[in-house]
Amino acid sequence: MRRSFALLASALLVGAFAVPASAADGDDGSDGFTIKDPRITESSGLAASRLHPGVYWTHNDQDNGPYLYAVDGATGETVARVALSGVGTPRDVEAISIGPGNKIFVGDIGDNLGGTWPYVWIYELPEPKELKDQTVEARQYVVKYADGARDAESMVVHPKTGRVYIIDKNEDGGHLYEGPAKLSSSGTNVFRPTVPVDLWATDAAFSPDGEQLAVRGYLGGIWYAWNGGKIQRKGRISVPLGQGESATYTADGEKLLLGMEGANSPVKAEDAPGGGPSGGGDASSGGGTGASGEDGAGGDTLKVGALGLIVACAALFGLRRLFRRR
Repeated sequence: MRRSFALLASALLVGAFAVPASAADGDDGSDGFTIKDPRITESSGLAASRLHPGVYWTHNDQDNGPYLYAVDGATGETVARVALSGVGTPRDVEAISIGPGNKIFVGDIGDNLGGTWPYVWIYELPEPKELKDQTVEARQYVVKYADGARDAESMVVHPKTGRVYIIDKNEDGGHLYEGPAKLSSSGTNVFRPTVPVDLWATDAAFSPDGEQLAVRGYLGGIWYAWNGGKIQRKGRISVPLGQGESATYTADGEKLLLGMEGANSPVKAEDAPGGGPSGGGDASSGGGTGASGEDGAGGDTLKVGALGLIVACAALFGLRRLFRRR
């Protein structure tokens, strides 16, 4: 469902903050990259491959089929397009995550009608061992929420337990919803709210060790200590402002990658919050600019005039109702 005003807001934000797309200096995309495939115009989820170092899985939120794209972080080029068989026609695919056993989970969990679908879907498939255009059979799970229909764009799979979680998208903050210990393809899977998440969430990601949960939105992000699901807020995550729709940790857990929608969309890298796998470091991560307007780390300082900041934020908030329905 296209929204020209939402795209205009994104353009205003990109112009106001003038963040050049990062070129991959290394060979694994951990310094950021630009998605170059013209078929990928609405990258709404991102997941670092476990089988193929430096490759990142993404998808459009609206596509002409159930497709996943494997993007080489070194070049930004698509190295494989995977079509899913065994599933129906996707409605609004918003998230992707990789669980134990190299299983890819795809969240068809968006609700462009503002939370009226009686159910949504999650698809599961094995990560292909060979990167080539192919069709892979997937398993489809029916999902309902214990407290009624809602819109969501964030789905994560715990890398140790394999349990699936969803965070609903609510301007005033949402909740973490916990799925069953094992999803069933023969019945309805009820997801139940557990703890609040203090963010208008557009995506989330677990660290590879499952000890951190990073949640992002349009204007900023928060990282939590997982704490067995009783999440503890630890600090802020700075994000590139605009229509930010995706997040993933790199496979080694050292970096957090934050992506945007749009053609030739940039994926920006910053140091993992909390110092990465070692767990040390400052609570507020660097490498970008969040709602507070702080300068990022590593010399990649974002300098914005006060007028540009006001104009860009006004554009975003003026169209927040439209963004909420993506």
